[in-house]
This record gives sequence, C-alpha cells and structure tokens, in this order.
Amino acid sequence: MSFLITKPGEMLSRGLAELDAILVTGDAYVDHPSFGAALIGRLLESAGYRVGILARPDPDDVEAFRLLGRPRLAFLVTAGAIDSMVSSYTANKKPRAEDDYAPGGKSELCLRGDGSIGRGKLARTQARPDRALIVYATRCREAFKGVPIVVGGLEASLRRLSHYDYWSDSIRRSILLDSKADLLVYGMGETAILGIMAALSEGRQPGEIRGLRGTAWRSSKPPSLGEGLSIKLPSFDSIKSDKALFAESFRTQYRSSDPHCSKALVEESGGRWVVVEPPAFPLDGEALDRLYELPYERDAHPMYSAFGGVPALSEVRFSLVSSRGCFGACSFCSLAFHQGRILTARSRGSIVAEARKLSQLPDFKGYIHDVGGPTANFRKPACEKMGRSGACPDRRCLAPDPCPNLRPDHSDYLALLRELRGLPGVKKVFIRSGIRFDYLLLEADDTFFRELLEHHVSGQLKVAPEHVSRRVLELMGKPRREVYDAFARRYLELNRELGLKQYLVPYFISAHPGAGLEEAIELAEYLRDGGFVPDQVQDFYPTPGTLSTVMYCTGLDPMSGDPVHVARGARERALQRALLQYSKPENRELVREALVAAGRRDLIGTGRRCLIS
Repeated sequence: MSFLITKPGEMLSRGLAELDAILVTGDAYVDHPSFGAALIGRLLESAGYRVGILARPDPDDVEAFRLLGRPRLAFLVTAGAIDSMVSSYTANKKPRAEDDYAPGGKSELCLRGDGSIGRGKLARTQARPDRALIVYATRCREAFKGVPIVVGGLEASLRRLSHYDYWSDSIRRSILLDSKADLLVYGMGETAILGIMAALSEGRQPGEIRGLRGTAWRSSKPPSLGEGLSIKLPSFDSIKSDKALFAESFRTQYRSSDPHCSKALVEESGGRWVVVEPPAFPLDGEALDRLYELPYERDAHPMYSAFGGVPALSEVRFSLVSSRGCFGACSFCSLAFHQGRILTARSRGSIVAEARKLSQLPDFKGYIHDVGGPTANFRKPACEKMGRSGACPDRRCLAPDPCPNLRPDHSDYLALLRELRGLPGVKKVFIRSGIRFDYLLLEADDTFFRELLEHHVSGQLKVAPEHVSRRVLELMGKPRREVYDAFARRYLELNRELGLKQYLVPYFISAHPGAGLEEAIELAEYLRDGGFVPDQVQDFYPTPGTLSTVMYCTGLDPMSGDPVHVARGARERALQRALLQYSKPENRELVREALVAAGRRDLIGTGRRCLIS
C-alpha cells in the first residue's frame, strides 16, 4: 500500500507522465475513509484512474496548483470536510484560532508551490481561504486553462442552489455559478463522480454530461428537460427580495431531497440557469463494504510528521463507520439535505474485519472509540416503506411524535457490538457518535439500553435534548421534553441496577429560531430544577442547507409558512447564552438584563427559585 500521489517525484517513481484526475482539497491529506478526499481518491484509484492530491494548496500561488502537472481528465475540487466559512469562523463570526484539518492544527500552514509545507505567499493567518471552493476552482482554471473542473464535497453540496449566507447576511446564488465550475457533485458523490469520470474518459465534454443523478450543471439558455421531469424554482433575483418566496423555494428543495420521489430542479439567475438533477440513490450495503475496505493507509501523510500530524485524525483513527443516512431529520442539521434520510448499513462482517485491522495497528491500545454513523443506533431504515420507496416528504419519522409505521430495532447493532467487544485485543468499545434517545425508548425490550450502559459508556453519556420549550423543539424536529425526562429517569434506574456511577451530559442550543427570552428562561429554570448548569452551550449557527437557517433568514417556518421569532442581534444571542449558564459570575449582569427585559424580576433575589441574587 502507499499514499496517493502528492509530489512530482512520486509520479516519476511510479512511472507516470500524467495523472487522470487531481483532487484539490482544503484539508491536509489524511488517508482514511472518514476524509472525503481520500475516500473519493481511493475509489477512483480502484476503478483504474491515476489520481493525485493537492492538499491545502496555497490559495495565493498558482504554482501550487501546477505542482502535479496538467490532469488528463479533470480537477476535482472540494473545500474540505467542513464548509470553509464554518471551518474558519465561530457562530459569532470570530476567526477561529486553530484548524483541526491543518498540519499540527496550525491554520496558517499550506502546501506551497515548491511542494513544501509552510506559510503561503501572503502569510495568511488562515491558509484555507474564505469560500475556498470558489478560490480553488479559480486557481485551477488559471493553472491549466481548458481542464474540466468538477466541484463537490459539503460546501458544494449545501450551496448547490441559492442559499442564505450567514457571514455576509445575504442570499447568494448557486456556488456552481460563482465558481464557474463545469459540473457540481452533491450528496455522497461516489456514483456521480464515477459516472463523470467514465464520460470524460469516453471523450465527452462536460457540457454533454447530462441526466446524471447527484450532479448539477449550468446553462446559458433555458434547459429543455421534458414535460413533467423538472420543477422550476423561483429565480435567484426574485427570492433575494422576497423572503417568503425563498422559504417556498427551500421547501420545494427539501421535499425533493429523496431519490425515489424527486425531479430535476431548475433555477434561473441573471439569465443563466442551474439544473440540479435528482439525488443519487444511496449505495447499498455491499457497495459500502467495498468502499470502506479499500487500501487506506489510515494515517496522515508523512509530510506532516514534523508538525505532529493532523489533529482531526485522532477523533476517527480508531473509530468504525457502520451506516450512512439519518432519518432523525433535525432541522438544524444538514444531513437530510446532504446524505439523505434513507439509512444504509455496512455488513457486520465488513465492520468486524476492519476492527481486526485496527487492532493490529502499532498504537492501538485496545479501545475502539466509536461505532456508528450520523446517529449511532440507526442500523436499518425507519420502516418498510423507507427501505422500499424512500422517505416521506411530508413528515418526520420521530418528531414531534413517532410515526406509527416506525419499527425500532437495535438487534443488529447489538449483535455487532457484542462481536466487536469479543475480538482479541479489544478492551472496550465506546459509542460517541450520538444516540437518538427517543428511538431507543421506543423499543420495549431494554436489552440494548442495559448493554449500552454496561459496556459502551465511559463514565458519561452525551445526548442532545437541545431545548425544553415545546414550540422550539417542534421547530428543531426534536422530541418533547417529557421524552428526554423519561430517558434520564431510566438511565438513572439502570445505572443503579447495574451498580454503575455514570453521568448523563445533555447538550443544549441557545438562540435557535423560535427561542426568545421567554423560552431561554424556561430552559434556565429547567436547568435550575435539575441542578445542572452546562459547561458549554452551543449558539445556534446558521449554516447553508438547513431548515433552521431558512427560519433564521426569513423569520418563517418554511414547511408551514408560520412566523418564527429570530434572535438576530449579538446582544439577544448573548443574553440567551448567559441564561443557560446563569450561575457563572461573569454572566450575572447579562442574566439580570434578560430577566428585567422579560418581566421576570421574580427570578432575581435570594429565594430558592431565583437564578441570581
């Protein structure tokens, strides 16, 4: 085994005069299936293509993009595992000090034009540029004119049509137009990228590649797709000035995110058109197995050893991906718009074989850190219909109430965990990727719950009730407060029965659309009554491609059209966050201000129910 090609000398040593495709990514190169560039690179390599990777190239030096020469077929460009704006800025729009996807976590380091790692030409403090996909596509075009450019990854996927951009506080047009790329791949792009590469290999031009699921293309004239095969969305120019129309457009997009019931979406922008083909069907279990069994090095490239490697690897190095897709459909999560709601799972045999490989790594200490996916305890479709004909466009599977057709079943996941913890050399198998507690409670048999606590928790279990206000929870797509309370009680009972002392750590979001000071105070009182004040609070972060972000932008619930309160200013956001951590001395004046503004002076004083004195 060996890493993908990163330098000209490696091409020579392998007898290659040129590469078929060059992957350009905003992340440092880690050859592990949890990193999208490595996964796509290995997939193409397995299909016989010669692939190189330009990882985190200097955005200000076109020579960094010429390092591996002119690709025969295409540049494949991604901003990285995370949207570049989210990667570089906090929820309060402050620059992040570090980048876990950079060498040594040092955000200023990049790949320079001479092939070395260091600060770039302009010595940026953050080498990953803002809106990295647009910048990288532009540099690729400057480096080699006429080479097809295909953009993909999360940033491309969630910005494939007009979208709200929190950092500029504006609605921006499709990133396909701004990047001037030839094609865009969205979702989990394995099928689409193989189709594009096959078409290019046959000599077809990018403008001739049409009708391929999971892709988007642009046109200078109205596209003709056939009657009944597409949906015309409101134009970019119209939704810029009409928030209700933007909400309506997103509702249409959201309802078209399932491959079984979708049509092509067409959006006009200033005399140009973007056509988003229907989503690709998810890979089945066998295809997922093959993908994760490719010969990954499972390590950061040696060129980063002088910097201490790549921090993001530590979270996944000894973890196992068991599934894709999530029917949880939380409003603030982009998974429904990116991976989709249809769940597919790898076979137990494939996962166990991967675990055996992990146990042979020299730095394996006996601990598998995680076994899961977007939601760890989802291992099968929510119901028979989902497995056969996709997810319902008009309702969620779990919230606000579980669908009568839902079939909760942890048997396969439980069998997998038992097999993993019985492997030689494995001391403990943890679950860290998140448990959907409402789904867990729906299963009458609590065998999984017991074994979860007995074998797979490391002193504390982190779960995400997110809020307690009924209205806010409904907008979030989360279960009602009573469901979490029932879970917390049963968690305590089972730990007592098992003789264990393990804590439950709930996560909460402040300032989510629908939450005003009244709802924040309701949550603060709930925390007071439970004797728990969170160490950390997540401010709502409006990121592209989520229902919650459209609520934030428009002040409307896009699914119902109902008005929604939005905490827009930094002050109200700060007040809500302070209320959730009301006992911290540094928050006292903010909490007082919030309580006075809400007319809740009764919570100021020395009484048992008071939040502050």
